[in-house]
Formats: sequence, structure tokens, C-alpha cells
Amino acid sequence: MTQTAGLSGIRHVIAIASGKGGVGKSTVATNLAFALNKLNYKVGLMDADLYGPSQPGMLGTDVRPTGQDGFIVPVQRSGIKYISMGIMNPSKGALIIRAPIAIKAISQFLTGVLWGELDFLLIDLPPGTGDIQLTLAQQARLSGVVIVTTPQRVASEIAKKGLQMFETLNAPILGVIENMSGFTCSHCNDVTAPFRKGGGRTMAEEMNVPFLGELPLDPEIMMSGDDGINLQEERPESIGALNFMKLSKEMVQNLDEAQVNARKFEAEKIENNNTSINFEWKDGTKSSVDVYSLRTQCPCAVCVDENSGQRILKPEQIPLTIKALSLKAVGRYGISIQFSDGHNTGIYTFKRLKAMLTENEKISL
Repeated sequence: MTQTAGLSGIRHVIAIASGKGGVGKSTVATNLAFALNKLNYKVGLMDADLYGPSQPGMLGTDVRPTGQDGFIVPVQRSGIKYISMGIMNPSKGALIIRAPIAIKAISQFLTGVLWGELDFLLIDLPPGTGDIQLTLAQQARLSGVVIVTTPQRVASEIAKKGLQMFETLNAPILGVIENMSGFTCSHCNDVTAPFRKGGGRTMAEEMNVPFLGELPLDPEIMMSGDDGINLQEERPESIGALNFMKLSKEMVQNLDEAQVNARKFEAEKIENNNTSINFEWKDGTKSSVDVYSLRTQCPCAVCVDENSGQRILKPEQIPLTIKALSLKAVGRYGISIQFSDGHNTGIYTFKRLKAMLTENEKISL
């Protein structure tokens, strides 16, 4: 049977993200994959943390992938298809590469792997808000993002920045998971909170996104990660396995609503009339904005001071007859415009474009 390469056979691509390292993001990604597989979904797991790949150890296999017709065949473990730089680097040494090479590797993981038909591809992202996250948002149509944090204020404040980045990129937020939320005693199952509790819930409430739940520090979860054990197979009635099953069900349940919210800021059709750009939005509205206004409100670093936020570009510098020569889609969240004055470095997010329009410019379909 012919295998499907790239993302064309995948129903949902979900990123598992964090603002900082050390919050248990990879543990969460692995165990969500196991739980979804137990729910009879076809699941893949892509380890996009090139510099600190964790999945080979957590999945319990370092078998190298094979090739087929110029594509990579992912390794399978407990029904999960996965790919990781950790199984493609036989020396096990530090991966010392610059961002452009890392981006090429991520692109190959997205388009050059025989993922086949999957219900879910979970992407274990590196921490932060850098080039890899942007590449994924632009090349993969994310069905949703799960943000992992720990309870401390410092961790949740950094996680908030990651959440804000994905909201800017119009990636649906499926929810926040608060990991290490208390410690489960292996003898009595009581939970204490050495790191406090509530940081993840508070962040979710502040950002008006779903809170998926809390995960306490659990010796079984930690040991399963070290030993490459699937809790859903080996200890299905354990607290850890039950918690991850609950979280995976919450995540799936939030998919539809998150997609609806994302469509509010997603264009169905864009028409360039040179002096104006017309939009048909997926939420059932139409709008139009003139090119002169777009050029004078360009958000790029040439036109706006990055430190102060003050606009450098003056309206009088822009000719009233300026035109949009061409448009280019940027992921699912915006466009870039080639203006007749030669400028083309600004990225206009759909959220920003809608904010530029007054209510009387919006026409119901």
C-alpha cells in the first residue's frame, strides 16, 4: 500500500509548547500520544526539539529510521509513529547547527516523512518563541496548541509569552496544562504542593483560554519517562495514566470550539484591486481596506521602532497613488504585500487587518 508523505493525510496537527525548558513538556507530549492511541486514534509524534531531543528515551527506542523513495519512514513504538533528531544522530553528541539548518530539518520532518494517514500528529516543540516555532506555524496548519507550564509565577509568565505568540499566529489554543502541580505520595496518594499551585489556571483565566488540568509530580510518570514505559499499557489504572487520559479527552473536546474561534481571523478569499484589498472572512463577513492605509500602518522594524514602538514612517512619505503589486500568504495568520514603492517586509496579521477596519466597513454576507 502506498504511504502518504508529508501532512496531507493528517487530520489534526497539534503543537505541545512551553515558554521555558524544564517544565515537562516532552513528558506531556509523549503521554498524550499514548493516551490518544489508547482511545483508538492513529497518532504520530514529531520531536521538533532538535537541540534537546527527548522522545527516543521516553518512547524506549533509539532504532534509526529507514528510507523509502527519497522519504523518511518513521519509527513505530506502541502504535505511535515518531521521528526525532535523537535517532538520526548516531554519535549522540551535541547538535551544533545554526537556525537556517535547523529550519531545513524541521521542514524535512514536516514534508519528507511518510506519516501516512493519522488522526493526530503531536509536535513536541523546543521551549521559547524562536525560528522553529515560526516555521511550524507557517508550514503546518496547526489544529491547536497546548501550553505546558509549572505553577510558579516565573514559569507561567514566560509560558504566557509563548501563548501570546501562537495567538498572534492565529493558532487555536486548546488549553493550558499545569505540570508538577503538587507531589503525589507513592504510599498514601496524598498530594502536597512544594511548588505552589494555580499558576497555570490563573494564566488560562487571564488569557481567556481553556484550562485542561493539573498534573502532580508522580514517581511513576518520572520512572516511565526514564525507562521508556507506556503507562497506558503497563499501568492503565495508575494516577498518571488516568490523568493523561483525562487531559487527552479534554484536548480533543476543545478542538471544534478552538477551530471556530480561529476562523474569526482567517480569510476565505483575498482579492487585490491594486488600490484596495478585499477580504471574505471565514466567519461570514466581508471587508475592504485601502492600500495607502496599509502602507502607512506597516508593522515592520523599518517602519516602527522595535524598542519604543513609535512609528518611524511618516504618512507624507507615502504617495497617495501607491499600489499593491502582489500578495503572499504567511501561514494561516496573515499576508505580506509587495508595494509599488518597493517595500515588502511587513507581515500583516489577519487580526491586525480586522482591527484596522471600522464596524461600518464590515458587510454581512
